[in-house]
Amino acid sequence: GWHNFIKRSFILDASNNILDINGTLAIVVSMKEESTAVFVPQNPLLNTIQEMFNDDKTADVCFEVANGADEVEKDEQIAGGSTSFHAHTLILKKCAPMLADLVSNGGEKGGMISVQVSDVQPDIFRHLLWYVYGGKTAEDTLKAHAKDIIDAAD
Repeated sequence: GWHNFIKRSFILDASNNILDINGTLAIVVSMKEESTAVFVPQNPLLNTIQEMFNDDKTADVCFEVANGADEVEKDEQIAGGSTSFHAHTLILKKCAPMLADLVSNGGEKGGMISVQVSDVQPDIFRHLLWYVYGGKTAEDTLKAHAKDIIDAAD
């Protein structure tokens, strides 16, 4: 250790109250534990991709899904009784190759590619496309529409 850390005369001096009545020196040792939790920030990629879902400003693909008997939001309806869903070719190629195949045959380079879909209800297509963008579907919705969603995915 250190020499001259504390002088013996200081320890023996009763006015300093270092020794108890029996002349015993009590030493208390404590250790400070360092936090083992490491802060790792959450990767924002998933949120960024989900923000791109159905974003007509950045999309290069527009799926026009024929409306059936189901109600859809008015701002999504377009002329001809169909609902528009905007998507991105890159995301489709990496996450939904079957949808990407529908896109690869149409459209001009650099422009919006329009794809007609007639064999799927718009709300089912929305769930399918949301899943492609990393979203999750509520369990009760899955129970109610599992067969339709699986059929649409095929």
